[in-house]
Amino acid sequence: MRKLDNKTVLITGASSGIGAACARLMASEGARLILCARRIEKLQALAQEIQQAYQSEVKLLQWDVRQQALIERSFNQLEPNWQSVDILINNAGLALSSDPLQSGSIDNWDVMIDTNVKGLLYVTHAVLPGMLKRQRGHIINIGSIAGQECYPNGNVYCASKYAVRAISKSMRIDLLGTPIKVSEISPGAVETEFSTVRWNDAEKAAAFYKDFIPLQAADIADAALYCVTRPSHVDIAEMTIMSVMQASTNHFSRHKQPEKSG
Repeated sequence: MRKLDNKTVLITGASSGIGAACARLMASEGARLILCARRIEKLQALAQEIQQAYQSEVKLLQWDVRQQALIERSFNQLEPNWQSVDILINNAGLALSSDPLQSGSIDNWDVMIDTNVKGLLYVTHAVLPGMLKRQRGHIINIGSIAGQECYPNGNVYCASKYAVRAISKSMRIDLLGTPIKVSEISPGAVETEFSTVRWNDAEKAAAFYKDFIPLQAADIADAALYCVTRPSHVDIAEMTIMSVMQASTNHFSRHKQPEKSG
């Protein structure tokens, strides 16, 4: 028997990066998936790949997590068996630009706060009541090292990830006495399209990752799988993961490349 047989996993931001890696790994362990993202074409391609590789059941929801009414309505319209979510991975999030506060874009601030903070709250608000009714469930919030340490020109993005950390801690307090688990996974630099989206510049993003070995999306998916497969009395509350070549939000070793392992 695989580790996640008979489990239903809902993943936001599933069209690429950490979300897509979580989808692949969870499917390989027997989970059926609800994949959510704005880019439906990418979700459809991922679903086809997963179904061919693992014969998994996959449901797709075209969600912009900033749209609370859409989330509640579309989730509640799912068939009852699909509403029985065992694992929620709140992964949708982004950074936009790198500007000092005094010259930052208010539009960018709104998108980051609405996606990284309010979107996480909206999705959890839709899914959590069912977990409580069934008395089982696990919520994984994807945070960031930027939610533990600030860095130059990170201001609002850092604030949004500090909020994820506070919300995760508050969830555990609010859910104390129930069997619902809450874990926050906080990665350092992960080589995904994150930096391309942030700077709207693929060359700049590639240059950022060029002279050190960053984490890969699969590393974070592996951590998520570890969290959700612990015994029922164990909750991995917080996990911070960084490349061996990163020591803080803005301290990197860029002068040599260690050998990759695994």
